[in-house]
Amino acid sequence: FKPDPTIFEETVFDYDMLLTRMREQAFLNAGVRIILTDRREGMEREETLHYEGGIVSFVEYLNNEKRGTPVHNDVIYMKGEKNGAIAEVALQYNDGYNETIISFANNMATIEGGTHETGFKSALTRAINDYGKKIGVFKDGAGISGEDSREGLVAVISVKLTDAQFESQTKAKLGNSEIRPLVDGIVYTKLEEYLEENPATGKLILEKAMAANRAREAARKAR
Repeated sequence: FKPDPTIFEETVFDYDMLLTRMREQAFLNAGVRIILTDRREGMEREETLHYEGGIVSFVEYLNNEKRGTPVHNDVIYMKGEKNGAIAEVALQYNDGYNETIISFANNMATIEGGTHETGFKSALTRAINDYGKKIGVFKDGAGISGEDSREGLVAVISVKLTDAQFESQTKAKLGNSEIRPLVDGIVYTKLEEYLEENPATGKLILEKAMAANRAREAARKAR
């Protein structure tokens, strides 16, 4: 591809922007090797991007970017398929306070979210609350909010579908209604299984969310 100066105001390629985009593609397509080379005089450099771990490696990479120290060592991974649509999710909590959720539809970044993110968020909150009730931490209707359940979370959501529908020309928000229950079902079922099979990690995640809840309540009372 060579940009036409009669169409584009700027025809100089931004290496770092391309590197970010190519790295995303290498993470989203596990095993694919992408080599990015800059041959411009005085700017020569090359980067090989190859991640067998796919989006699990993506989450590890994001957490290594000083977002915080992981609360649990393993990245929780889940995948499911229905009617030709595939959804995969990887997540890990850190000891920070920021929420990092990055989502993609057919390898395109959906920076405004959409139905896949909505399904993910509702399932995550429900699974953590239900787990808290099951082990007797939450009683009498107590629980945490969605905001609490996502504090310190780093998650990558990737869906692939044949008829992707976007809510704008920029394709920044996914609109397919059938994707929400697909992602919701996968995340709730797999996370519920994971928390039961890994009670030590489950307790750490629950404690993290409860600490966020207490801080939010204290701030509300102070206001």
